[in-house]
Amino acid sequence: MPTTAHIEALIEKYLQGTASPEEVAELNNWYRSFDDSEAEIPLASAADLAGLEARLQQRILQTTGHHTTSNRKRSRPWVAAAAAVLLMGLMGTVYYLFFAQQPPAASPAVAVQPKPVPVQIVPGGNKAILTLADGSTIVLDSASNGVLSQQGNIAVEKLDNGLLAYHINGKIITENDEAFYNTISTPKGGQYQVTLSDGTKVWLNAASSIRFPVVFTGAMREVTITGETYFEVTKNEHQPFIVQAGNSRVEVLGTHFNINAYDDEMNVKTTLLEGKVKVSVAGQTAEQASRYLSPGQQSNVGKNGQLRIVDNADTEEAVAWKNGRFQFKSADLKTILRQMARWYNVEVEYRGNVDLHFTGQLTRNEEVERVFQLLELTGEVHFRTEGRKIIVTR
Repeated sequence: MPTTAHIEALIEKYLQGTASPEEVAELNNWYRSFDDSEAEIPLASAADLAGLEARLQQRILQTTGHHTTSNRKRSRPWVAAAAAVLLMGLMGTVYYLFFAQQPPAASPAVAVQPKPVPVQIVPGGNKAILTLADGSTIVLDSASNGVLSQQGNIAVEKLDNGLLAYHINGKIITENDEAFYNTISTPKGGQYQVTLSDGTKVWLNAASSIRFPVVFTGAMREVTITGETYFEVTKNEHQPFIVQAGNSRVEVLGTHFNINAYDDEMNVKTTLLEGKVKVSVAGQTAEQASRYLSPGQQSNVGKNGQLRIVDNADTEEAVAWKNGRFQFKSADLKTILRQMARWYNVEVEYRGNVDLHFTGQLTRNEEVERVFQLLELTGEVHFRTEGRKIIVTR
């Protein structure tokens, strides 16, 4: 059995961090030789015991980054004036940290799988990519303010408020000038605003795009969109503004309107807030499928080309996204969650029948967990997240 002085020396080396692996092994062999009995180190006083305990704790914390406490029972009391029990739990921790975690040479190593880091699902924001006529791209949300590109005599500028604007640099544009086409596209979880060269303002919702000439020439101002956009068109009686959206064609002179043309929606919806527009169906004559809308009306063009007009449409609900809200009136849950999936950039999976309808409104700045909490108040539906997937059950 090693002498007390030798053990004291080993402990001191361990505390100072100078003990070799062999000396640590010897110290642990000494510790294990006592089984459940006590190992005693002569100390001058109880204060010395407290100091030893503190130093052992500090050393283990420095070595492993973890605090530890003794979980072994003492078999008899220690006498402060004569001897003190060495912290068996601490020494056991020393043994565990240096040896018990090392598998036998013949045993295969067991891989420790790290816990997955929870995915933080946050609301969307101003994100978009500008694709120029030459195919080059600019990430608008990270681009600095100022002129981003010069295309012919057209300057593309990012303004201080984050909006994108096209400027004609003092030259008269004719029909013979080459048209440069640009595309602005937003991802899921993104939105953006742009002012076109004619002064028309465009808001893009998440997962949307607009393709347009940097300058409008000819008899019409024509753009093509996907997803959802809101327009405030600059009036020009001599140059109608045309929007191609799926199988719908919307013709305006100057007005405010919203178009929802997502591929995963049943209809292309055009909602008129101000002015007058003409909605036509692609591939059909004007007599077969074209209607004029008045403010407050909405056209629905189905996948089969059928055109239907909704009078007294809820215009606030149609443009709520532009004003920073989700707004629903007796909307089915899947319609609501399609909007949320685009804005929060998540995937939705349904398990069971979820044929439910809701009325209400929320801000688009809400954390997704808060949105689901409010929907769960009905007691009819439940949500849980797995990464970026939302599981919906009854």
